Amino acid sequence: QVQLVESGGGLVQPGGSLRLSCAASGFMFSQYAMSWYRQAPAKERELVAFTSASGGWTNYDDSVKGRFTITRDNAENTVYLFMDSLKPEDTAVYFCQRYPPFDSWGQGTQVTVAS
Repeated sequence: QVQLVESGGGLVQPGGSLRLSCAASGFMFSQYAMSWYRQAPAKERELVAFTSASGGWTNYDDSVKGRFTITRDNAENTVYLFMDSLKPEDTAVYFCQRYPPFDSWGQGTQVTVAS
């Protein structure tokens, strides 16, 4: 069955960095675009980063552009989100998802940016 397992979140001070990982299984990972979303408390889930199937094309929400980098390793069926210069407003649960998306989501990984 399809599985998306996010990891790498934690508590970090403003200005710090984190690397999130998403291990995917149950589908032909290398044939699909992948994305990272986040959901802050009392807010809707939002798309923050997107990568093509090959990883050759990426796109970012304006709020993270220049600070976040999405990459993927198709040999390892894993997509990453490198987050630099973190801000308190980046605090959220982060999820990965295939494009087009599955009906179900992983458990996400909590990122908390606070001093």
